[in-house]
Amino acid sequence: MTNSPYPCLWFDGRAAEAARLYTSVFPDSRIVADQGAVVTFELNGSPFMGLNGGPQFGFNEAVSFVISCETQQEIDHYWERLTADGGSEGNCGWLKDKFGVSWQVVPAELPALLGDPERAPRVVAAFQLMKKMDIAALREA
Repeated sequence: MTNSPYPCLWFDGRAAEAARLYTSVFPDSRIVADQGAVVTFELNGSPFMGLNGGPQFGFNEAVSFVISCETQQEIDHYWERLTADGGSEGNCGWLKDKFGVSWQVVPAELPALLGDPERAPRVVAAFQLMKKMDIAALREA
C-alpha cells in the first residue's frame, strides 16, 4: 500500500464518461476499474479516482490540473480535445472541460520566460491577451 496522494473527482453520474475522455486524451493512460460508483484510472501513469457522487458538489477554479507542454502541437491537442463537446475556453491558458474540471494548458518553458526579470512583464502582457497559449508569441515578447 502506498501513501502517495491522488485526486478523487466528484462527478454527477458521469465518472466513467469522464475517465473514457481523459484516457483518450493523455498518453500512457488507462481505466483500471469501473465499479459503478467508483472508476479508477491513470493519466500519464498517475492514479485518479472518479466518484459518482451526485449533484451536491461541482467543480470550480479553486482546483485545476496543469498540463505542461513542450510544443505548440501538444498545446493545440490538449486544448482542442478538452474544450470539445461543451468545454469552454478561459483566459491565460485556462479551460474547463465538458464536466466542469479546470485545466491549465501551458508551455513547459513558461517558468523560464517568467524568470527573466526583463522579459517577464512583456510575457505576462502577451499571455493576458491569449486564451490558448501561443508559444511563438510568448517567445517574441
